Amino acid sequence: MNKWKVAFFVLAGAIIAIITTILIMATSPRNDVPLPPVKEAKGSVLLVETTTKDFEKLALKYLREALNTETLPVAITMNDQIQIFSEIIAFGMVVPVQIDFEPIVNEDGNLHLKYSKIYVGKLDIKPSMVLMILEETVEFPDWVLIRPNEEEIFVDLSKLTVADGSKVRAKEIDLRNDKIVLELIVPNE
Repeated sequence: MNKWKVAFFVLAGAIIAIITTILIMATSPRNDVPLPPVKEAKGSVLLVETTTKDFEKLALKYLREALNTETLPVAITMNDQIQIFSEIIAFGMVVPVQIDFEPIVNEDGNLHLKYSKIYVGKLDIKPSMVLMILEETVEFPDWVLIRPNEEEIFVDLSKLTVADGSKVRAKEIDLRNDKIVLELIVPNE
């Protein structure tokens, strides 16, 4: 056999092996991200009711402060669902990403943003893979946990400290009726 044919088949085999390895690594599941233990907040409790637009502004403010930046790598809007917009770089190309989430308040006052729809350009990609890429490309604060295997983003409000050491817990999020109720726990000491 001709040495050029051998070289061609070796090169073609190496390229196929590399692409296969990349695809396997990109689509294989990661270990689950455990939820942090619940800490009981002590202090005076104030109920705060707000609208989705005001809550959106507040969320962006605390996200900007936590990331210590003026421009965020993600955009967040709240309509009937919470929508996160970002961009990922795939094979040297910038691809727009939109992920829609349904917010669920758990008994501890934290938020589970459950995946409902995803748009990655015109591609049909598994949500867990997009969340995994988002987790690796965007550095979120420690109170935001990306959980690709559960297809959710967990927002640990117990780790978020607001003015003078106060803590926040979610009580109700009803985006369709433009109603968000939060508990503000102000330390008594």
